[in-house]
Amino acid sequence: MLELKNDLLDIARKAGEAIMEIYESGDFSIEAKADDSPLTIADKTANDIICEGLEKLPKQYPIISEENKLVGYEERSAYEYYWLVDPLDGTKEFIKKNGEFTVNIALIHRQHVVMGVVYAPVLDEMYWAVKGEGAYLEQGGKEKRLNANAFTISDEGLRIVCSRSHLNEETQAFVDKLEAPVLVSKGSSLKFLILAKGDAELYPRIAPTMEWDTAAAQIVLEEAGGSVKIFGTDDPVVYNKEDLLNPHFVASANKRV
Repeated sequence: MLELKNDLLDIARKAGEAIMEIYESGDFSIEAKADDSPLTIADKTANDIICEGLEKLPKQYPIISEENKLVGYEERSAYEYYWLVDPLDGTKEFIKKNGEFTVNIALIHRQHVVMGVVYAPVLDEMYWAVKGEGAYLEQGGKEKRLNANAFTISDEGLRIVCSRSHLNEETQAFVDKLEAPVLVSKGSSLKFLILAKGDAELYPRIAPTMEWDTAAAQIVLEEAGGSVKIFGTDDPVVYNKEDLLNPHFVASANKRV
């Protein structure tokens, strides 16, 4: 899979550059999807670039994308490998122009993420990970390995990542059980990456997300020493379920017992 890395980084960067052109133009052509979530011309443009790039790779896998027509479970349940894509994660943040949005491309093998690339175009931060090979951040022509902080749940002052757009009673109840927590607000899959690079310890998501929202960033965090567990269990979040809605989860840095 490492042989695919450079191609994936190139595809993600091209998608990010196209998103930035639209971002800077201010002409987003906003539509409402069936679930009332926003869709912009940037989502569509990035999706076309990513799908076209993946289809040109030497090895061909099916593509599941937020912006493509969804393949039925009977067909996709037979996939051994497939790409899982969110061409613009954080569309609400994109529209608000706060810079907190990402391009996400993941490779899934039988329900588990084995490779992921996340590009934050405004920050020009490129995160990538391959299962068993570690997690990395490329920025300004330099690459560094990522290591999540070690912590225990009883530590005082744990940094808790919360969504700018979603903070409900259940999440507040989780936070209230901690000792003098410090809240860190961030949008999109950047919430996972803050944990992966050691700038926070916990991200409770007791609210809906879809599989394409989390896959690429999940393996970056896991390869940095963290985890993404179904809320209230010790089971990891997995993929290609019949319902592509994720269970509630808690993403953690390097949690010690």
